[in-house]
Amino acid sequence: MVNMLCLGIEGTAHTFGVGIVKSDGKILSNFSKTYVPEKGGIHPRDASQFHAANARAVLDEALTQANVELKDIDLVAFSQGPGLGPVLRTASTAARALAISLDVPIIGVNHCIAHIEIGRLTENTKDPVTLYVSGGNTQVIAFDTGKYRVFGETLDIPIGNCLDVFAREAGIPHPGGPKIERLAKEGKKYIPLPYVVKGMDLSFSGLMTEAVRMTRLKKDLRDVAFSLQETAFAALVEVTERALAHTEKKEVMLTGGVAANTRLREMLQVMAKGQGAKFFVPPMELCGDQGAMIGWTGILAYKSGSKQKMDETQARQRWRTDEVEVTWREK
Repeated sequence: MVNMLCLGIEGTAHTFGVGIVKSDGKILSNFSKTYVPEKGGIHPRDASQFHAANARAVLDEALTQANVELKDIDLVAFSQGPGLGPVLRTASTAARALAISLDVPIIGVNHCIAHIEIGRLTENTKDPVTLYVSGGNTQVIAFDTGKYRVFGETLDIPIGNCLDVFAREAGIPHPGGPKIERLAKEGKKYIPLPYVVKGMDLSFSGLMTEAVRMTRLKKDLRDVAFSLQETAFAALVEVTERALAHTEKKEVMLTGGVAANTRLREMLQVMAKGQGAKFFVPPMELCGDQGAMIGWTGILAYKSGSKQKMDETQARQRWRTDEVEVTWREK
């Protein structure tokens, strides 16, 4: 098959997305709908019900955008993990139903690796050290001897979750991240907060708790937001810089939902320049969770010989990045 069409289904957390991608790397469509809780964080059962209710509409819109029909699809890929169990099961069920009805192969994709591969595609990077930061994940990742290795990660809560919880506790409306960034730009004074780097790993729970405490002590919210960002991002940059020095790679890539933050981008860019490395960020619509990254990674896996039977497509809630055999890259 010279140029196959893959339909990718993303469903790991709040977003249900469908992307349609050609095997030459052209993204034909990328449409999604996002569950927003009335209060608090993501409720997995509610999110899965939202995804199930919206799956058909998202699929139809993706097909319309791509100007293709279901019968044109050659491969179905889906986010097999990691993620929230009920949400993953909704996505995998939809993928299995499509693959069976179309009589096409199915491939389960690691969500974290998909973020890297869509960035490698769009930015034409060869071998980056990737800082992947989102609501559910914080990892420093680089390829080595057949797998994506995790050189550093959060020991407790991810950076996106840290920012989201702080925003809720401080009374900042959803979505909290962009509003924290705007407040931080107006901050004038740095308030000392816990900076926790343990070897190559990070911890954000103490930082988040202390930042919330500062708001209850009536510290200026702009100063607290500024201090929270500077502390958390400095830790992220430190671990990324050490991974870059250790691997001796010449590229740094930032991806995930928190990649939208201009201050984090700025700090990483300065670090990369100081290390003689190039810095890349995919387009924002491809940094967050979406189906195109799943479709593209599915194509890479399938074309390199990966195959799955239906009984191998169950959701893998704790599927680690470094457990995946990366068959499409040279060892």
